[in-house]
This record gives sequence, C-alpha cells and structure tokens, in this order.
Amino acid sequence: MYKKSVLFFALILIISLPLSSKSIQNLNIPEGFEISIYADDLDSPRQITETKNGFVIVGSKNGDKIYALHDKDKDGFAEERILIQSNLQNPTGVTYHDGDLYFAEIEDVWVIKEIDSWLLSGKVNPPNVELFMSDLPSETWHGFRYIRFGPDDKLYIPIGVPCNICLEPQTRDKRFAAIHKYENDKLVMVADGVRNSVGIDWHPVTKKLYFSDNGRDWLGDNSPSCELNVVDNEGSFFGYPYKHAKDVIDPEFGNLIPTVNKEFIDPIAELGPHVAPLGIAFYDKDKFPEKYKNSLFIALHGSWNKYNGKSGYKVIFVKLDSAGNYLYQEDFITGWLQNEKDWGRPVSPFIMRDGSMLVSDDKYDVIYKIQYK
Repeated sequence: MYKKSVLFFALILIISLPLSSKSIQNLNIPEGFEISIYADDLDSPRQITETKNGFVIVGSKNGDKIYALHDKDKDGFAEERILIQSNLQNPTGVTYHDGDLYFAEIEDVWVIKEIDSWLLSGKVNPPNVELFMSDLPSETWHGFRYIRFGPDDKLYIPIGVPCNICLEPQTRDKRFAAIHKYENDKLVMVADGVRNSVGIDWHPVTKKLYFSDNGRDWLGDNSPSCELNVVDNEGSFFGYPYKHAKDVIDPEFGNLIPTVNKEFIDPIAELGPHVAPLGIAFYDKDKFPEKYKNSLFIALHGSWNKYNGKSGYKVIFVKLDSAGNYLYQEDFITGWLQNEKDWGRPVSPFIMRDGSMLVSDDKYDVIYKIQYK
C-alpha cells in the first residue's frame, strides 16, 4: 500500500504571466459569452472548487501539489497562487464543504478545517491536515479520485474498475465499478455497474444524482457510446461489464446477462463513442441565459485510440426539462481539436459563486473562465 511522508507548507507566489491568446482564440463559444484564461502555467489541473472567500482550489493529475488561486484585483486572472500541500499522490479531487477543504489522493481523502481562515491568516504555519478517509483501492488504472458532497452532506466518491473490461476485480472488491457515499465511517454503494465515472452532480431542484460514465474500448471506432446517467433509486445497476450504452451487449460478458439478478438501468443520454466525459456541472445561478438554468455542462476530454477521426475535445451543454429528463445536447465550447491535432483537453466545469464558469484543461495546463456579457 502506498505510504508517504507528507510535507505541509505554504508559499505565496505573485505571478504576472502573459496570457496566451494564440490558441484560446481558436475556441468557439455561443454568442454573448466570453472565454478567457483564469490561471495558466498549472500542472495538469483537474477538479476545481471554490471557498466562501473566493479562493479557487485546483487538483492535479500528474503533479503532487494542490494550490489556492486568487483573483485579488478582480480582473478575471488569478495572479495570486498559494501552495497548500505537496508530496501527494495524484491529488486530482478537491471539494469545499461547510468551510472545510477536502482533497483526495488515490488511497486517501484529507480535510483541512476552516481553510479560509488559514488562507487569510498570513500562512506563517502550515495548515492542520486531518485524515478523513483511508485505504481506498490502490490501483492507478481508473484510480484518479473525483469527490463531491451531496445534498445530504455526505461525501460521494466514484471508484472505477482497474481495467478496460473485466469482472473479477469488482467480484473480489465490491467497491470497484460503483459510486459510493461515505456514511458512518464506511462506504455505502449508491450506483453499481459503473465503469469509470469522473463527474457527478445533483439536480438543483429534484436533488437526484447525475453522473458521466466512460464507455469501454476496443469495440471499434463507433461503439459503444459514453453515457450520462441519473440515479432514480439508490443502489441501481447500470450494466457494466455486461451491457454498454443503451443496446451494446458486451462480446465477452454479455452471455452472462441471464444470470445477473438485477434490473439494468439505461443511460438517459448517449454522448458519443470514446469522447471520455469527465466533469459535469449543473448551472444553478442566474448570470447565464434562462436556457441554461438547471441543465448540465459536460467536459468531453477526448478520444485516445480512435483510428478514423478523433472525438470529444469539447464542452457540451445538455438540456433537461423541468423534471430533469433529457431533451437534447449541443456543443458549447469547441476548438481544442484542430485538423485532428488537439492542443487542449477540457476536464472539469465548475460554477462559481458569481455565476461564471471555470473549466480546467490538463493538457494546455490552464483554467478558463466563461462569462456571459
């Protein structure tokens, strides 16, 4: 099991880096919206969260540090960067809840109580970090953690399978291929048969859990589709590894379906093959047009093994009706893919308290800010 010697320290860096406009001008966004770079020169930024006092915390896929970013002069660019912690193992997941910052490595979830107090204190001493949850699966394949607190004040955490297509790991360890909530010091399964979800959020009105799921590989360029799902009943089964998307029976495990004593729940939307949907975010503020209220933004990270035409590399908008049912999907931000060459890969949309949206990009190593003018 991975162990570490954790170093807690903080460093404030005031940076004045020139904004890169060459590539960002290739991005297409609906009329009335503006996109800019909120923070650059990051190390593979992943999940984003925001504190009550406006500090933006960002996780990292390939790095070992988490930072707080701060737009001190309110010009749309975070010129202040505060190192919260280093010597971490793939600290991709970060979330803020009731004044506290939670951040996740592959095996552990940590908490810093009253993070704003520390960020505003002058940071002479390191923050007091406590272990919140430990002994999560150590496998790194689909092992990057994404964490969110639900309306029930419980921490939710998806755990993907350590493979492309398999059955044995989740038979041996029920935590694999599922989304859980942490309740009474143990993981409680909320959604089963989930291959690899890296995006969860709750409908602002119905409070139902929605999640993205990455489809399996090596069934060809055009199958199966990646998914958007909703949990109507806690403990529902979403098909993996026997069935994918709405109607793709797995050639290796599909023959076992008659022996599976579970109701298979189909996705509410197919997002396209190999698009790799990661973070999702409901728009619950009032700065964007009414069309976007209580509907979803999803980052499609992009395909890695398609032979004939890459897919994804964009942020899409998924329109839901007032009851949360799927209506349609459309492109919201495109342009990271130019002539089959990708210069950026969107990861995680995040709705800020001021009604704007941030989107991380772990290839261009920036965070974008989207505003409606």
